[in-house]
Amino acid sequence: MQYDVIIIGSGPGGYVAAIRCAQLGLKTAVIEKYSTFGGTCLNVGCIPSKALLDSSEHYHNAAHHFGTHGINLSNLTLDMKQMIARKDDVIAQNVAGIAFLFKKNKIDSFVGVGSFVDKNTVKITAEKGKTEQITGKHVIIASGSKPTALPFLPIDKKRIITSTEALALKEVPNHLIIIGGGVIGLELGSVYARLGAKVSVVEYEKTIIPTMDGGLGKELQRVLKKSLGMEFYLGHKVTGATAKGKKVTVNAENAKGEAVTWEGDYCIVAVGRTAYTEGLGLENIGITLEERGKKIPVNEHLETPVAGVYAIGDVVKGAMLAHKAEDEGVYVAERLAGQKPHIDYNLIPGVVYTWPEVASVGRTEEQLKAEGHKYKTGSFPFKASGRAKASGDTDGFVKVLADADTDEVLGVHMIGPRAADMIAEAAVAMEYRASAEDIARVCHAHPTYTEALREASLAATDNRAIHM
Repeated sequence: MQYDVIIIGSGPGGYVAAIRCAQLGLKTAVIEKYSTFGGTCLNVGCIPSKALLDSSEHYHNAAHHFGTHGINLSNLTLDMKQMIARKDDVIAQNVAGIAFLFKKNKIDSFVGVGSFVDKNTVKITAEKGKTEQITGKHVIIASGSKPTALPFLPIDKKRIITSTEALALKEVPNHLIIIGGGVIGLELGSVYARLGAKVSVVEYEKTIIPTMDGGLGKELQRVLKKSLGMEFYLGHKVTGATAKGKKVTVNAENAKGEAVTWEGDYCIVAVGRTAYTEGLGLENIGITLEERGKKIPVNEHLETPVAGVYAIGDVVKGAMLAHKAEDEGVYVAERLAGQKPHIDYNLIPGVVYTWPEVASVGRTEEQLKAEGHKYKTGSFPFKASGRAKASGDTDGFVKVLADADTDEVLGVHMIGPRAADMIAEAAVAMEYRASAEDIARVCHAHPTYTEALREASLAATDNRAIHM
């Protein structure tokens, strides 16, 4: 064999798997369909969306909050072209970083579509049709996902768009309609609402971010409506959308079955993502996709029914998160090297990068109730945090769920400033099966946002929070 490992896809799962394989002494090759590495995350997902979220947050603060700090501005203007250019530069830096890491770790890379000839042979078809074949002892499929399309709602990529096109708009919409109240829709909605767009979110479920703890969705909806004027239409079933000229019409039915219509100039379809398996040639090696979700079936070690062929990230079951894909990439690499790694899927954090940020790890209150698990809860609001008062970020709270008998932390859910960073402390604590008392006994620097986690843990432990 030419290689110990061949990896199809260079997103977070693929490139991390490749680097870890190389670190462990495995001769590694990566096949990437596009001309740049990094997959959806670095090119049209996590990284560019965070760049625009940061830029739009600066603009919104300058327009609405600087005055309270004694900073007075006049003639504030928005240079959309420069904002997009900065986003593109951030992408370029990160993509170049992956190329550097491949070179540093002596990883061979190929540009083209990778498809199976047999379980050890992969054909690479370049953009202009040229083909070549490479062989490997093991193959890791890390081909990622693409935005989910609704069969009754054609996407023209001009007015009815996906998250990809939304990251490169040349103007701020007057009225942006978003189908889907999940992570992607709310983050992109926040970007354009901060820049001055009217934003309407249409969601089929009765709450936004429906997979997270119920209290988080309620608080986030309240804050986004208060701070950005975003409108929410929950329990609405979209039935279609049409684009004509510079106008988009979206049709739906409300909970009573009544017809509802919105008119805007752009519509983002953000109803989730679908595993991307096109062109892999899975049929050539006898792999049949799962009927539900069209994902690649794997066992507890992420190996497909074909020995030596593995799959990770968005193409397999579980949350579609970059860090989940990364951990799975490391897991497979270390298994191939004879090690015994582990992943606790219950402890993979989820984050929404709105402002305030939303973060969660472990079981939700709804899950614990459904399981009949006896638990206790402790909450602490950021309006009682000295650090949050100093920065003016007093919306939100931290909630700690602990076992009623053992006090072991079962879940931590937070909405507030820098929650995306703070959730790591909860994940570490839960990885070592800490109790709420354990977190409460750890000295936290003052004044910091993380004190809210300590206070919530104190509240969960005999209701003894200090600052409320």
